[in-house]
Amino acid sequence: MSRIVISEFMDTDAVSRLTSAAETTYQADLVDRPDDLRRAVDGAEVLIVRNRTRVDAALLDAAKGLRAIGRLGVGLDNIDLQACKERGITVWPATGANDLAVAEYVITSAMMLLRGAYLASTRVAAGEWPRQSLIGREMSGRVMGLLGYGAIARQVASRAKALGMSVIAHDPHLPGNDPAWQGARSVGFDQMLAGADVLSLHVPLTPQTWHVIDRASLGKMRPQSVLINAARGGVVDEAALAQVLRDGKLAGAALDVFESEPLSAEQGSAFAGIGNLILTPHVAGVTEESNVRVSNLIADKVLDHLKERT
Repeated sequence: MSRIVISEFMDTDAVSRLTSAAETTYQADLVDRPDDLRRAVDGAEVLIVRNRTRVDAALLDAAKGLRAIGRLGVGLDNIDLQACKERGITVWPATGANDLAVAEYVITSAMMLLRGAYLASTRVAAGEWPRQSLIGREMSGRVMGLLGYGAIARQVASRAKALGMSVIAHDPHLPGNDPAWQGARSVGFDQMLAGADVLSLHVPLTPQTWHVIDRASLGKMRPQSVLINAARGGVVDEAALAQVLRDGKLAGAALDVFESEPLSAEQGSAFAGIGNLILTPHVAGVTEESNVRVSNLIADKVLDHLKERT
């Protein structure tokens, strides 16, 4: 019986620190073996997960001794927070540790989508020389729109401004007098949709944000605009987005998150043949450096917890 269970990948040095302090089960594929996962957490005190492990009431019922959950990331929609609260289980997100990685992903995606040429490798390798059709656009002088203006969005804003962009944002939960607004101009939701050359999403998945970018919202964006979602799957109506891209009513999109993950081949077929689209497997926040930061932050939380319990 292990005191710590880790169900998804974690930096090996951080795992070693935990293993030295307490009996630890680390199996990066445990998330894909639900029966084994339930057996593993029986008697565990701490569970460490990423975004794929569904920490629901059923799993918590199998973990009667659980006292804390470490999330190797910041989104908590895969964890039943109410069920944890009822059972007295503390949840630790790795707040701030992967902000930089996500911000760089957004800026990189924006550059690729606006310029366009980076998506033409297959055509060039096939002997085409489509220079005229690949004359793209510069970021400087354009408008970055941010839906949600939390820590990651602010990192995006500072980098966008350094590249010559102006920044608008919509966040009804951030007071108008908050000093953070010095980095962006606060606008209404529809004004953001209509005014952004690049729209990047930075909201959690809640009943209020589910499909907030739907067919109607996409219809309010300009055809020259591009959309980036490195926040949460389900925030974008993927079928509507695919149709808008096929119809030429949006210049491009980058999706790092999906309503159903991992994305199956059947689900992915909805995007088949769309050339101005970047799809990545929920890795925006995962770099070599951010993995170390995230893993060590959670390892520190766990080790402090163990010290308090001894």
